[in-house]
Amino acid sequence: MAKGPQPGDPAPDFELAGTEGPFRLSDHRGERVVLLFYPGDETPVCTKQFCSYRDNSEEMAELDATIVGISPQDLDSHRSFIEHHSLTVPLLADTDLEVSKAYGTTRPWKAGRFGLPRPGGGTSRAAFVIDEEGIVRHRHDDLLDATFLHVDGLREALRTLRVP
Repeated sequence: MAKGPQPGDPAPDFELAGTEGPFRLSDHRGERVVLLFYPGDETPVCTKQFCSYRDNSEEMAELDATIVGISPQDLDSHRSFIEHHSLTVPLLADTDLEVSKAYGTTRPWKAGRFGLPRPGGGTSRAAFVIDEEGIVRHRHDDLLDATFLHVDGLREALRTLRVP
């Protein structure tokens, strides 16, 4: 069983620097929130993931949720990644891996060139759907970091939550 919060558990609060300013989870109570943990900017699967959200931005907006990506890279890396691919999902910098640890998404390796594992610790790919009261309602872990939830998967995960 994965460490970190499971469906029905309170989502650990955190604050991280982000490409659209500081993000504190508790400031988003009353909203549905999707946290997208990912290994690294400019890696093949991560690029495909966030470009798919960009390419389906109208459908993403219809999800009626606050959606952010979280990885260990710093804000300069995130801004470059967003600019290079015209991404639409804000990215948060978990440079000390504290949020990844709290959510049970750390790995003993990190993504290196072309997504290949390197020692040093990193973040695995996972998605958390958090309801308006701050409770985790869905958790999706990709143990191989090779796939991700497309917009349809996010829609399905959000379907059981009431719309504010």
